Amino acid sequence: MFVYALTNSAAALERPTDVAVLIPCLNEAAGIAGVIEEFRRALPEAAIYVYDNASTDDTSAVAARAGATVRREPSRGKGNVVRRMFADVEADVYVLVDGDGTYDAASAPKMIALLAEQHLDLVCGKRIESDQQAYRQGHRFGNRVLTGFVATLFGNSVTDILSGYRVMSRRFVKSFPALSKGFEIETELTVHALDLRVPIAEVPTPYGARTAGSASKLNTWRDGWRILRTIARLVKEERPFAFFSSIGSILALTSIGLAIPIFIEFFETGLVPRIPTAILSTGLMLIAVMSFVCGLVLDTVTHGRRELKRMHYLAHRTVKTRRSTDP
Repeated sequence: MFVYALTNSAAALERPTDVAVLIPCLNEAAGIAGVIEEFRRALPEAAIYVYDNASTDDTSAVAARAGATVRREPSRGKGNVVRRMFADVEADVYVLVDGDGTYDAASAPKMIALLAEQHLDLVCGKRIESDQQAYRQGHRFGNRVLTGFVATLFGNSVTDILSGYRVMSRRFVKSFPALSKGFEIETELTVHALDLRVPIAEVPTPYGARTAGSASKLNTWRDGWRILRTIARLVKEERPFAFFSSIGSILALTSIGLAIPIFIEFFETGLVPRIPTAILSTGLMLIAVMSFVCGLVLDTVTHGRRELKRMHYLAHRTVKTRRSTDP
């Protein structure tokens, strides 16, 4: 039975009745057995699922021998795997973790207990590197920059938006419209939680080096650019007035800048000799007004869509729990 403690209180705690550990993998044969063994010790009653993302090594065979339920997703990309896992697996609580051995399985019970006790929908594992080489400087800097963007636009409830270690409720998972294809899925998960204003928390967790013999699939510049594009797309879709009014403001200021010399010359001479510039200035101002109007209209549409997402989220049951003293 699961018995999770967050405090020294002798009071009985509630705990989830059904937990699934979801491990997306691409060529992780070197470390996946160790990850499964560690989570089996930390969460002995959890169902462990390994989704092989078209690996070219023995990831599936090694995971099956270690006792995990192995399934395959042929479309490459972590986002594709997460979308498949969320659709296939039924549970009350989902633990999403990478298969490279960098995350601490012993932190999972504490994260699950926090989710159940405080009725949260998302608990993120905030990475505290235990190995200096585990968290490269480029990745750390990129994470700070991207986290700052998200905090400015959507709120600062999460300080490590790229963490791959998350504990989620059923209603959060089943209402999450996973659209990303790659590593930007973590950003999408965070923004979805912030946009719906679901209860979330962070738990510091050790972050170590990858298992010897395995190689990272991350590329600082390529994946950073993809995540930035994802943030821009999410701003356009979730904050359309801010997005289009920013474009409109730039166009309007450009139009005014072009128009000022024309007006000065007109007041001095009564002539408008630079007709093309005047036409360009007028066109830019018209486009700016249209951009503002589009932002207003789309903001209303987004508000309605957000209400529908909220209702869909509420349609799913919350985490079912039982007392730790129950059989």
